[in-house]
Amino acid sequence: MADETEVPEDTLNDVGVLVRREIEARIVAPLIQRLGEEFGHDRVTELAREVVVEVAQGQGAVLAESLGANDLAAFMASLDNWTKGGALETEVVEESEEVFAFNVTRCKYAEMYKALDIPELGALFSCNRDATMIEGFNPNITFERTQTIMGGASHCDFRYTLTSGETPVEAPTSR
Repeated sequence: MADETEVPEDTLNDVGVLVRREIEARIVAPLIQRLGEEFGHDRVTELAREVVVEVAQGQGAVLAESLGANDLAAFMASLDNWTKGGALETEVVEESEEVFAFNVTRCKYAEMYKALDIPELGALFSCNRDATMIEGFNPNITFERTQTIMGGASHCDFRYTLTSGETPVEAPTSR
């Protein structure tokens, strides 16, 4: 009879996502750089993108499970992890049961990646997660963003919409 290994609870959000992303970037950026030199930057970057997307989708499912709900109200309440320490300055554009729309007017994530001299990896490590994280959280919520501060825009436009005619799906459970 094989022992089942339990994965410890992810408590890294206790420090806030901005600090978490900095820790990750300080380790992963040099690794991606070195692997790129060895195996080709394009291929290594694409593999890193795939992994980040997969991780984000799983984190979205875990977030829904930890909140016990996966509707827009629960998602809105979870944003404290991403804004902790003033990491994001936002303006809410619309907030209802079906739509949560806001603009990020200041992004310390973009500032941090620039300060670490890896602005090109900021979109990969952070912005790249947003769409697939919400898919894992609730596949009936669509995400749209047309611009980012990381990409040089004046603000990021986040738009989350519960698919018309759909109701939130039951929050996923693990095992």
